[in-house]
Amino acid sequence: MATEGETRPLLEASQEIDNEPIAFPNNGVIPPDDDVQGSSFSKNLGTAEAFAIVISVVIGSGIFTSPGSIDTNVPSPGAALVVWLIGGVLAWTGASTMAELGTAIPGEGGVQPYLRYIFGDIFGFLAAWTWIVAVMPATLAILSIVFVESIYSAAGITDQADRIEHKLLSILILVVVSVANSISTRTSTRLNGFFVVTKFTTIAAIVVAGLVVVVIQATDPDRDDVGGRDWFTKPWFGSRPTVNPDGSTTDWDGVSEWELLGHYSTALYGALWAYSGWDKAIYISAELSAPAKQLPLAINSAVPTIVLCFIAANAAYYILLPWNVVSTTDSVAVTAITRLLGRGFGIVAAVLICLVVAGSLLGNSFVAGRMAVAAANQDWLPRLFAQLGRIGVKKQHQTTIGEDENDDSTENVEAPTAASDAPVNAIILSTVLAALYILLGSFRALLTFNGLGEYSFFFLTVLGAIVLRFREPGLRRPYKPFILVPAIFAVVSGFVVIRGAIFAPLLAAVLIVLWGIGGALYWGRKEYARRRVD
Repeated sequence: MATEGETRPLLEASQEIDNEPIAFPNNGVIPPDDDVQGSSFSKNLGTAEAFAIVISVVIGSGIFTSPGSIDTNVPSPGAALVVWLIGGVLAWTGASTMAELGTAIPGEGGVQPYLRYIFGDIFGFLAAWTWIVAVMPATLAILSIVFVESIYSAAGITDQADRIEHKLLSILILVVVSVANSISTRTSTRLNGFFVVTKFTTIAAIVVAGLVVVVIQATDPDRDDVGGRDWFTKPWFGSRPTVNPDGSTTDWDGVSEWELLGHYSTALYGALWAYSGWDKAIYISAELSAPAKQLPLAINSAVPTIVLCFIAANAAYYILLPWNVVSTTDSVAVTAITRLLGRGFGIVAAVLICLVVAGSLLGNSFVAGRMAVAAANQDWLPRLFAQLGRIGVKKQHQTTIGEDENDDSTENVEAPTAASDAPVNAIILSTVLAALYILLGSFRALLTFNGLGEYSFFFLTVLGAIVLRFREPGLRRPYKPFILVPAIFAVVSGFVVIRGAIFAPLLAAVLIVLWGIGGALYWGRKEYARRRVD
């Protein structure tokens, strides 16, 4: 079937694509923002909303749960803070590259329009397929599990994540958030704004508590009944034995350089998980009124703000707690506040953290629905997933035998405009898949699976951005970071994928199987379309 336009994949001289292609040529000219085709949503979001969505998605469970696992794998608190800084810089390099692609290649659906434009249709399809069936459902499942785990931790209950009661409660939280996102885009963004305030309030409370301890102990050095004393008496970059969660101790003086590299890479992986979500602003680029200006501004203001918050919060943890405690807990924030102010305030801290995780869950559910809509608009999913504001499909008037199709009296009648502009069907799809992951998976397995799926395509996308600089130097790029920025991210993301596949071969095999199924569906769909034409 002939298409209305043509894209030129990077690795081939020409390729015919069955779906409607991205509606601009490779001649350095892109259409005005209002002319980007294929979007189901109106352009009613601005820089503030994009900033809030990035903040809401990224500041989730990681800042409150990852510090312990990172501290376990580094020889000093100072090294842990450096890992947090490096993770933030890497997230920023990736986000900046996505901003370059998002302003040069407008479209909805995250990385899939970029991969489709650069490498061809199949890469865009597999990216969309992976995000819809693996990455986003796993993310929603992880956050739902963490939300319920925070409730259990506040009650002093641990090691219950595998019980069916815990899983069912996680699914209930997931459904509640999905319903909230199904009301309307305006409702979602307003709720998101509330959760952003909650996130900043929680982090600010932790940082202020750390500052209070610093003042108290600096003015009265002999006082040891508040916070920890190690920050005051020990060198921040001095190597010290690390107590592991199982009670064993790591003596860093006896660790080889190769083993040390493995520990640092594990710590970096934890930091990258905490920063995950830095790419999510591009998922709403089609809804921004002026994406060429607003997308870079939102990313370059949100990511540095997040990095600053994460480093400040982690420094506060090392002030509030003895250093041999940080590495042994997965709820470091609750542990720190409980130790400083008592169990009652610890419960309050747990409630605030639940709200923070709920905000991240809301933001990711918001994004997951839009990913499915974008795929449905490309006919990669059934069209019902592109439907907005209602469950099911919009009923169309069918012409009966004997009726004149041109008769005004029997003209197709448009369905009433939906009160909601939320992608309800797409949200239901992501909710059902996430519920299955909750029932069948575990937190750590889902974490690794999610990382492998995400960073495989992050690597391809950023690598494509680099090659596109040489393939199409005349492509209009309203935002263009120095080429070293995407190069750094490409190297690190490639390392993360390879390391993850080596250490979790079964999960890597599952992901490859999913890619195989997706490829089979893609080629089967192409063959079906070809036979219909013939």
